[in-house]
Parts: sequence; C-alpha cells; structure tokens
Amino acid sequence: MKRVLFLTVIIIACFGCVKKGSLKITGSIPDLTSGYIYVTRIELNIPILIDSVKINKNGFFKINIKASAPDFYQVSLNADNFITLLAKPGEKINLIFTGSQLFDNYIVEGSEDSEKVRYIDQSLVDTRKRLDSLSVAYEKASSEPDFETTGPELENIYYDIIRQQRRTNIEFILNNLTSLSSIKAIYQKIDPDTYVLYEPRDLQYMKLASDTLRKYYPNSKHVHTLIRNFDNELATFNANQITAMMEQIEPISLNPALKNTEGRTVSLESLRGKYVLLTFWSARSQDCLQENIDLKQFYSRFNRRGFEIYQINLDDDEEFWKNAVRFEELPWISVREEDPANPVAQLFNVMELPTNYLFDRQGDIIASNLHGRTLSLKLEQLFGN
Repeated sequence: MKRVLFLTVIIIACFGCVKKGSLKITGSIPDLTSGYIYVTRIELNIPILIDSVKINKNGFFKINIKASAPDFYQVSLNADNFITLLAKPGEKINLIFTGSQLFDNYIVEGSEDSEKVRYIDQSLVDTRKRLDSLSVAYEKASSEPDFETTGPELENIYYDIIRQQRRTNIEFILNNLTSLSSIKAIYQKIDPDTYVLYEPRDLQYMKLASDTLRKYYPNSKHVHTLIRNFDNELATFNANQITAMMEQIEPISLNPALKNTEGRTVSLESLRGKYVLLTFWSARSQDCLQENIDLKQFYSRFNRRGFEIYQINLDDDEEFWKNAVRFEELPWISVREEDPANPVAQLFNVMELPTNYLFDRQGDIIASNLHGRTLSLKLEQLFGN
C-alpha cells in the first residue's frame, strides 16, 4: 500500500512538470469564447508561426512548444494584436489579459524576462497613447485664435514625452545588460520611422549591450543579429555611415576610471568582489548633501561586510569639490569627471542629481536610483541586518 501511495505522489508531482526542452504557455482572455491564439517565434526579426490553439468557451487556452534556448515569441489573435514574450526552456508561463486587446495591461506569471519585456512594451504603449491624444489636441488647437501660443506649448510637451521614453529605454538597457530583454528596448519604435533611441550617440548603448550579451549568450541568434545586422533595424540611418562609426567605437564598458582627490586613478572595475553603489553628485546640490548623510550611515554599517561607494562628482570647480570632500569627511571613493562634457554621466543617462546604480560582486547592475529607506532595505537584503 505504501509503495502504491509513493508512486501516486510521484505521478501527481510530475503531472504539471515541463520538460527542459519544452515551454508551456497558458492564458485567459475575458469575454472571448471562440477563435484561435497563435504563437510565433521571432527568427532574424521575422515572426515564424510555430503553433496555434483553439480558445475554449471560458476564454482559456493552453499550448506546449519545443524550446532549446531563450527566445522571443509573439502570442497573438491576429497580426496587429499581439504581445511579446522572452521565454526560456522549462518555463511555465501564465498570461492574464484584461480584454481582447492583448497588449493592454496584461499580466505575466512564470517568466522574469517576459515580465521585463512586458514592462518596456507597456511603457511604449502608454507613450503612444499620450502622443496620439496630443496630436488630436494639436489638430483641434490649430483652428483656434491663440494657436501661436498653444501650438508651441503642445509641441514642447510632445517632444518631452518622446525624450522621457528615450530615458526610460536607456535606463532599462543599463539595468538589464545581461538579459536579452535589453534587445527589445534597443529596437523599439515610436512610429514606423522613428526609433525610441533616435540620437546618433545612442549607438553606444547598442554597442554596450552587444558586447555584454555576447559573453552571456555566445550562441544566441538574437545576439548575433544585434552584432552583425543592426543596420537593417536602423533603417533611418545611413548604413555606410553607421559602419564607419562603429568601426571607430572602442569596446564600451561600464567601468569609469577617474582621479580621486589625491590625483590617483581609481577604476570601478578594481572593486569587483564587492557590492558597489556608483553615485553621481554635486557639492552644490542640497539633495546630494542630504543624501550623503544617509550614505555615511549605510557605509558605516556595511563597508566591512563588502559594500563600497564609488562617488563621481560633476562640479566644474575641482577645488570646490576637493574642499567639499574634506569638509564633509566623505569616507568612500570620491572621484570627479574632468571632461566638461561629462561622458561617464552621459553613458549612465544621468538626468538629475543624485543618481545611482548598484552593482553586484560580479560587476553587473542590479538596481538603480535607490535612496533613503529603499536603499537601506536593499542593503539589509544583501548583507542582513
């Protein structure tokens, strides 16, 4: 009897298992009682239909897919109504939709990378909605007598929204350099002719992502495509110009190497093996000075346990910075950008002060813009109370 019970437990335990070479996707769509759900795999930027399944009368569907590596998939009702997943073999993904428009506020369970893709896709969906509303308002305002005033105001709002989406994508890429989801953020478009990363200097983020991902996914076709064929995706740029530019770009890494108050160069990479908070500040900013008070407490608690702070100053007056470091008695690594263009701050998409990034012991970014209580909780999670 015990043997029968033991075998029964094994059967029950394995009933919901997914083999390592397969992927299970389930989902529910309210108020949809018929039709088909389609799953396509993205092959060199082209969706290839791999399976379809009928939606039952309760709006539920279930599909199993053979999978051998992390891949991008589209789950769709039709060519214009789909979401994107970034799924790994062995994952059991559950999708919960709020309506027949799949991309509108859906939930992903069981796939961390698919949740990252959902976040960056939803951000773009929200941005497009705001831009569409502004376009309608602009068209309506164009016939009003005060259009000379309201027109430029609406235009400024429009471009501010686009710039904010660009900043969101850059931050996402920097926070997810070891995830294939960063590729999604690189290739997103505001409209068919405009990439979210529209500035020529944004090529550095493409280069940074490709250099990092090739180390983590050396056999990924998506990484190979990013490295070799990115010019096909950036159709609004001149391919020859991009090739020439890329040949001149040195390998980019998130490894600032700047001089401290004694004139000695200290690199971020030299701190591998520790958790490092990279923070940007100005001695003229009250917010930064106030945050330094909190950082002193955290540094005192966690420094001996493997926590370090690498603080980059952006003041234009070197002596003012040095005096501030001495006056504030800052115990951590204090360095300064000497180039007035602040290339390190640009690389890290610093738009306000203070800004920070938290690196793990391997040198990968694990969080950004943690301040006060939020930073304290994160450090307690890493090191214990």
